[in-house]
Amino acid sequence: MELLILFVIIAFIIVATLKFKMHPVFSLTIAALAAGFSFGLASDEIMTVMSGGFGKTLSGIGLVIAFGTIIGIFLEKTGGTKVLANTILHAIGMKRSPLALNLAGFVISIPVFCDSGFVILSSLNKTLSDKTKIPKLVFAIALATGLYSAHVFVPPTPGPLAAAAILEADLGMVMLLGLLVAVPVSLTGYQWAKFMGNRLKENHDQVTSEKETGEAVFNGQVSTIKAFLPLLVPVVLIALKSIAEYPTHPLGEGMLFTIMVFIGNPIVALLVGVFLSFPLAQGVDLKTKNTWIVDALKQAGLIVLITGAGGAFGAILRTLDIASILNLDSSSQHGGLVLCFVIAAVLKTSQGSSTVAIITTAAIIAPLLSVFGLISIPEKALAVLAVGAGAMTVSHINDSYFWVVSQFSNINMESALKGHTLATLFQGLVAISVILLLNLLL
Repeated sequence: MELLILFVIIAFIIVATLKFKMHPVFSLTIAALAAGFSFGLASDEIMTVMSGGFGKTLSGIGLVIAFGTIIGIFLEKTGGTKVLANTILHAIGMKRSPLALNLAGFVISIPVFCDSGFVILSSLNKTLSDKTKIPKLVFAIALATGLYSAHVFVPPTPGPLAAAAILEADLGMVMLLGLLVAVPVSLTGYQWAKFMGNRLKENHDQVTSEKETGEAVFNGQVSTIKAFLPLLVPVVLIALKSIAEYPTHPLGEGMLFTIMVFIGNPIVALLVGVFLSFPLAQGVDLKTKNTWIVDALKQAGLIVLITGAGGAFGAILRTLDIASILNLDSSSQHGGLVLCFVIAAVLKTSQGSSTVAIITTAAIIAPLLSVFGLISIPEKALAVLAVGAGAMTVSHINDSYFWVVSQFSNINMESALKGHTLATLFQGLVAISVILLLNLLL
């Protein structure tokens, strides 16, 4: 009976989000309440469990999401994203410009939402196509898939950040392993772009205005070093913290260890990144910069609330012995990782949002990690990444990113399904394959 109730509640989340356009904050909260009553919890116990789950989930990542969003806004508004893209393009060379754009998208999507990143960089597709005579859609698919890769695997992107909090995974380990998974996934998209981009036709009757291509608000000079520092420094600091806390203590247990653990805390590391992003807007008046910060915090607030609601839902589910109901055992870590992937893929395909799919799946799977033997630091991180792999499989007509890619690439729905949707299918399958391989090696 409990299993049927669980399926009905998950179906409610999908239908409410997809058909009735209910905001995930409401659908997840209602699902948590319904689950609590259905599982026989008293009303005061439901409130206590939900409040605890909400607060515990956000205690470590609320500020991280806010700071990461501010970094992304400053890179976007000052043109720092294009500086990053052009730097990578120059380093790799014009002959391999689709690969350069793919990797540029990968890097930029770590702090910037993939939708925004595509809008900002889409104008480069035509420019590079004109220079190299390579079809524009090769660049469009390469860029879209590069952006999509980091979006579901590498914090401080909100999805993996939220999953790490819900599954209590080490953020530094998620970041390190996420990069290992995301690189081959991004390159898979590049290979599909080379294969399929030549076979698709652009709709020449559609015209995207210059204003729509996401030009930066501020047109000052942004140096390469300034553009990279807000992105790389937090990543390095968080990674160093994970290295310092490794059981063998490679950095010792003295003063250096204490310093690395402190400055590598995601809140401190991202705060450092925020301050490093401010020089990008040198010459911008204070009022404008404050407006950018307010806009970033508005974006972050929505993600924070969705994440907290997912944590509340997950806390309710933890009161139920899902493992016994499903008759699961710890015989297969691989089976647990595949289950993470499948649940997220079903939710992603059904309702369109990768972030909602990640948060909901993390809430469902959290009580099952110990059952599958996914309890060590690397294993929990791989569980987060398996959820992310499912949450990119697949992007189609119910996903806003699908329409951003198709409209800014001037292609019809059929071409977008062939070029973009199939690419995300192959990316998801490659991702879970790499994750399973890492589970064997670690």
